[in-house]
Amino acid sequence: MISQLIFIFILLAAIYLFTNNAVKIRRNILLGRDIDRSDRRAQRWAVMLKVALGQTKMTKRPLAAVMHFFIYIGFIIINLEVLEIIIDGVFGSHRVFSKPLGSLYGLLIGGFEILAVLVLIACVTFLARRNIAHLKRFNGVEMTEWPKSDANYILIIEICLMAAFITMNAADYKLQALHFGHYIKAGSFPASSLIAPLLSDNPNVLAITERACWWFHIAGILAFLNYLPYSKHFHILLAFPNVWYSNLEPEGKITNMASVTGEVKAMLDPSYVPESTTPGRFGAKDVTDLTWKNLMDAYTCTECGRCTSVCPANITGKLLSPRKIMMDTRDRITEVGNNIDKHGRDFQDNKILLDNYITREELWACTTCNACVDACPVNINPLAIIMEMRRYVVMEESQAPSSLNSMFSNVENNGAPWKYSNADRFNWAPHLNPPQREGL
Repeated sequence: MISQLIFIFILLAAIYLFTNNAVKIRRNILLGRDIDRSDRRAQRWAVMLKVALGQTKMTKRPLAAVMHFFIYIGFIIINLEVLEIIIDGVFGSHRVFSKPLGSLYGLLIGGFEILAVLVLIACVTFLARRNIAHLKRFNGVEMTEWPKSDANYILIIEICLMAAFITMNAADYKLQALHFGHYIKAGSFPASSLIAPLLSDNPNVLAITERACWWFHIAGILAFLNYLPYSKHFHILLAFPNVWYSNLEPEGKITNMASVTGEVKAMLDPSYVPESTTPGRFGAKDVTDLTWKNLMDAYTCTECGRCTSVCPANITGKLLSPRKIMMDTRDRITEVGNNIDKHGRDFQDNKILLDNYITREELWACTTCNACVDACPVNINPLAIIMEMRRYVVMEESQAPSSLNSMFSNVENNGAPWKYSNADRFNWAPHLNPPQREGL
């Protein structure tokens, strides 16, 4: 009874702490500007099933796709085993699903064990790729000690959890064979039966081993749950909604600002009345000027580096890294949220996303090619943040590079990006006869 009370206390504490942190992250995301992403629901469900559930964008890198698939499926299916452990912990039972499921229970436990082994293989492979092979995309100026350590912590935690699960089953398997205590014959153990000979034959030692691994496994899962809000691994919860709220427009389509569009329409048609005359900021200076979807993107980023590895600006040695854009945005909105918790909503720390986190050199290095958007496995859009910050620099500060200012002036005066006036536009083709020239 004491162990049940301890377990219930740990479970409720873990749920409370996680909920508290998840609510803060939701609050932080909603600090962004509103944007409507509730249209075309059928298409959104289709995209989510294809990209998030089907993992279709992972296949561009086959080895990583296969290894990630093992972890992904293992995470989803092994949660059924976690549910049984939680019920056993609350009610003091042991393998509570074994009787109602009958022979199916053996198939489930056997499947869980095979998945646990595959997860172990995948995690070891990913650790080797990061720390032995030193893949280039796992490095960069933004990949400081904490991001690298965070990735390793996650993989090591998953290895420990799966090892505890298999060891727990191995001890249970031997105790069932010995008909010891409450250990009834239940389950199929294709993996743990192979390591069972390595364990003691003393039933009391086996019972202690089984209970120690049981506690380590479930307590580790609850601790890992509360580690997620501080880690890049929070994407396992946000990936599905983030993909559902994806931008469904063609990747090359740049959004117009409604306020600017209204002004242009009013200039062309004096009778036109803009829907709203409320003045607003052009573009984004800080994270609260971005949309909530931009901020959700930042919290969903798993720092895999696929975006940066295909960025032509980064490849040619320029400062821009789309991954850094997302990491900086997440760090800044987290900082804003922490300031709200400590000092209230009106607190100003005299820091902004522009210049304090993301430099102008990074912004203007972007070619707007959308390679980063296309590469992201969960449809994160770094370009949207870059474009909003560019808008602020150009429209609020008039601080565009000189080459762009020249182009803006030409468009205003000549109706085209070039320095030639309208009257000289056809000087390149003086040999054309008038009908052909007029047809142009």
